[in-house]
Amino acid sequence: MDTERVRALLCAIEEGSLTAVSEKLGYTASGISRMMAALEEETGFPLLIRSRTGVTPTEECLQLLPVMQDLVRAGDRYHQLSGEIAGLSRGRIRIGTSYYAYYDWFARLIAGFGRAYPGIRVEIAEGTSTELLQAMQNLDLDLCIISERKGAADWIPLTEDELLACLPAGHPRAEAVSRGSGNEDSTDRAARFPVTAFAEEDFIELYPGKETDNSRMFRRCGVRPRVRYSTSDNYAAYAMVAAGLGITCTNAIIGEAFTEGVVYLPLDPPQKVEIGLALPAAKDMSPAARRFAEYARDRFR
Repeated sequence: MDTERVRALLCAIEEGSLTAVSEKLGYTASGISRMMAALEEETGFPLLIRSRTGVTPTEECLQLLPVMQDLVRAGDRYHQLSGEIAGLSRGRIRIGTSYYAYYDWFARLIAGFGRAYPGIRVEIAEGTSTELLQAMQNLDLDLCIISERKGAADWIPLTEDELLACLPAGHPRAEAVSRGSGNEDSTDRAARFPVTAFAEEDFIELYPGKETDNSRMFRRCGVRPRVRYSTSDNYAAYAMVAAGLGITCTNAIIGEAFTEGVVYLPLDPPQKVEIGLALPAAKDMSPAARRFAEYARDRFR
């Protein structure tokens, strides 16, 4: 069975449109239609229900999905292994990251890796650390940069990050820091935000209902923040904080991108998270992904 036809079918199911498949995979619309027709003929029954609004999988197709996904993964590993034997000339790497602060680094890294291995395509996905780890364990990602989670087969620590309170610039605690008191100990206390205080002020929750560095920290400290607003967009959260609608908690590495109208304070007690490269078990790792992991680790800043 032609794995490219199967890949195109999986893409059609994901996108809900044969036109979208042709644009995403670089085939003509007629070429995709011929591939689907050939695959259905080979299988012996219809795989897609076609309508004016797009395509959906048939019941028979849904039963075959797990096997087809395994087939595409096996095909990728075949091409990558044969590419390594021939000098690692072909392949595809899927990387996840929870921190867009790493995008510039990734772009430079991919550019350098691409010069060394021009036949390898790199794809980047985003999500929470827990979501990306699960995707990697499901073999939908080859590796990911996340905060440490139990379950990664191999963990390469890269850096330590800190959780911070994000306050409006006019917040009393922020003003206390800017004024100071002349007493070093009291100034230091004022410059920290008690974790318990999140339960006392209007809180803007990021990624509601998902496990995040924030939710894990609150659970660990036994604190229930007083959630007033929620959003899955970091920029929206900082904009609401700057407008005086409440406070939030964020990773220092993410907060670097948002500074206007807000002030960041370290937490009391301090809350650290380790960020690193999570890798699957060696038996599940493609040659291209292994080579990229080595390349990334050697060049991390």
